[in-house]
Amino acid sequence: MSDGNGNRIGTPDSGERELLFLPFRLEGYSRSTRPSRRALVVAILLFIATVVSTLSVGAQFAQDYADGVAPFTSDFTPWRSFATLRLLLKGLPFSFTLMTILLAHELGHFFACRYYGIAASYPYFIPFPSLFGTMGAFIRIRAPIVNRKALFDVGISGPVVGFLFALPALFLSVAFAKVVPGADANAQLVFGVPLLMKLFTRLLHPGVNPGSLLLSPIGSAAWVGLFVTGLNLIPIGQLDGGHILFSLSSENHRRISIAGVITLLAMGWFFHPMWYFWAVLAFLFGFRHPVLLDRWEPIDAKRRVWALVALAIFILCFMTVPIVETGR
Repeated sequence: MSDGNGNRIGTPDSGERELLFLPFRLEGYSRSTRPSRRALVVAILLFIATVVSTLSVGAQFAQDYADGVAPFTSDFTPWRSFATLRLLLKGLPFSFTLMTILLAHELGHFFACRYYGIAASYPYFIPFPSLFGTMGAFIRIRAPIVNRKALFDVGISGPVVGFLFALPALFLSVAFAKVVPGADANAQLVFGVPLLMKLFTRLLHPGVNPGSLLLSPIGSAAWVGLFVTGLNLIPIGQLDGGHILFSLSSENHRRISIAGVITLLAMGWFFHPMWYFWAVLAFLFGFRHPVLLDRWEPIDAKRRVWALVALAIFILCFMTVPIVETGR
């Protein structure tokens, strides 16, 4: 059941989750106002496990970079990095950069919740010993969000803070990148080029094709950070972009979310099949948005300007074809 503004009336389902690579949310209420000690222990253990998995993957990035080839070119596998501590520590630049960006994103949400007195969990990381070493991180919001202003600030804080950490890492990586034409010729996976990287390349390496730049592991981690940020800012459902959309125009939230899923399906047809996965996932999580305690207070002009900033960040980060499998 919903009111005339598109807000649902009733008790939401349990627990909010925000995944960075699977960045969809489920919101709910809880009487708990502070994360338990057990929750802190779980968060720390998951963080350590994710550091280890990103170190192992980062070692492969470091090996390929040292060989002068694009990531995922050599036959090196992440598990080999556990052979010696020295080999594992080669993944430190990638791991540290990526974990910093993801943690900054989550802490942006966390401290925005704390500012408004909204009970939220510690960030939980998801280790994944392949591709990028993690499936991201999430927080759980255990209390209703008060009004549009609070929802907007909670939604936008993560992407903006994460982007601010990824920005200098990418800039420095492009500035000191190796120019190696055809570096990705034998790679199993080829990364797409976001608009921000194209702009940095034009500024720092005039006339050079961005695809000819061989980024350090730090640059690869920054690329992942941009990819994550772009995904989260898609205006669908309970993504960060969906939260921003709902705070600006709750009556159009559902229609735009549905249009967004249709767009993802079209992108799956015209650009890359991976978008079918995101479209199905968005559909399964639904288009509803939890009710606000005060849904009548409008968003001020300052936050509307910040919404344009979020749109600009989305355009700079989003890639229609993030990864291409070469079939090597």
